[in-house]
Amino acid sequence: MYQKFLKETEEFIFVEDKPEKADIIFVPGNGYPQMAEKAADLYREGYAPYILPSGRYSITTGAFSGVLSKQEKYSGRYNTEWEFLREVLLKNGVAPEAVLREDHATYTYENALFSKKVTDEAGISVKKAILCCKSYHSRRVLMYYQYVYPETEFLVCPSFPDGISRDNWNRSEQGVEAVTGELTRIIRQFSLMMK
Repeated sequence: MYQKFLKETEEFIFVEDKPEKADIIFVPGNGYPQMAEKAADLYREGYAPYILPSGRYSITTGAFSGVLSKQEKYSGRYNTEWEFLREVLLKNGVAPEAVLREDHATYTYENALFSKKVTDEAGISVKKAILCCKSYHSRRVLMYYQYVYPETEFLVCPSFPDGISRDNWNRSEQGVEAVTGELTRIIRQFSLMMK
């Protein structure tokens, strides 16, 4: 029974799809460059003409907490997650005009909500989109973006900046904390959405 629970947990939390041609790539705000690097790879391979990184900073800290990995490559001073993610995209071959701007969001639901405002104002019809996010954050990101873009097909192409994946999450305290924390947040936040 325990093994079945672990399998069901990882099937729910870790969403991963093969990329397909899409209208846009979304990168929710964070301090890791890996998700934006993945988005840049997909852009250079021709999967989408636009990338929309989103984020001001975390609502819990009230400021951009800084670059969380690869500081030697991304050593600038960034006031927002968007500024940081934009630099990652540009340094990885994305054309400046392909990078849209959303720099007000302070949590995941706002990433989706405010991104919708940006795509609507730009006149971009989002029929299919790619989400580049952290591996164990993928279900919650997908939940919010699907809620805000109900007619859109989403493909999740995650990254593993802290090494946590569906294959190893239950083998370390950090992995267990990350995944069970996501389960808790999904349940709590989904219940708020349903009210």
